[in-house]
Amino acid sequence: MRKKILDTLKDYVVITIGTVLFTFVWGCFVIPNGMSAGGLTGLCTILQFATNGLIPVSVSYAVLNVIFLAVAFIILGRGVGVKTIYCIVICSILFKVWELFPELHSAEGNFLYVPEKFLIPVIAGFIEAFGLQMIFSRGGSSGGTDIIALVVNKYFPIPPGRLFMYVDIIIISSIAILPGKGFSDMIYGYLMMITFSISLDAMLLGRQSSVKLLVFSQKYEAIADRINKEMDRGVTVLKAMGWYTKAQKDVLLVIVRHRQLRQVEKIVKMSDPKAFMTVSKTSAVYGEGFEEIKTGLKDNK
Repeated sequence: MRKKILDTLKDYVVITIGTVLFTFVWGCFVIPNGMSAGGLTGLCTILQFATNGLIPVSVSYAVLNVIFLAVAFIILGRGVGVKTIYCIVICSILFKVWELFPELHSAEGNFLYVPEKFLIPVIAGFIEAFGLQMIFSRGGSSGGTDIIALVVNKYFPIPPGRLFMYVDIIIISSIAILPGKGFSDMIYGYLMMITFSISLDAMLLGRQSSVKLLVFSQKYEAIADRINKEMDRGVTVLKAMGWYTKAQKDVLLVIVRHRQLRQVEKIVKMSDPKAFMTVSKTSAVYGEGFEEIKTGLKDNK
């Protein structure tokens, strides 16, 4: 019990640090320099610019996330993780906190001032990716467009990655129509989006990448049950034989998203500290719960 509490506490500490980094780059680099990028935070930033600060990011971010969560609950018929709610609450608070400390903004005369403006979206994109990968690695989420993608994907066969790209393009392009903004502001947004995407892919091996695990344990039934119930993932039991002992063994074959790897590791370790496990990357996984097989042919069924 004590170890479980410490592990949970550690998860929230890492998530909090990731949230601080995520909001820091927006509150101290992006927004003070009149820039924006993709995602829900980008939309909230543009809304703040359009209303001359009447609707700050800290308010619109919280309100829109509450609406998205309610829609997801109604349409998808399921709740959202406590860690995601925690991230949304902390983000909303921190966006307001950064507003109260202008000396931390990347502005002329301050320590974080960057005279080469084109470097700001590069710096911001990298730090944002680093912060979000900390959040994702502990099972958290910043909400926003992730929720939109789940809802849309329920009714339309649009891959989440492509949907993220479409939404980001629309959000970033919209800054060019605001008074006082123009083409260069849009380019800064795309530069941040590209830096963020490349950095996050490098850190997480891609949000949609998958891994294959082979788990060798005498307590394979308990491990399989927990993966099924807690993660809603399938498990295959393979029959094997140890060549040295000639004893029959049961081996678990599990395929999960890369971001779910830590959760599987925790389940295996808590169920059987002596378990043997191998992890390997997979180049592609097609089928229910993963990617749709794309052949370019119509389904005539």
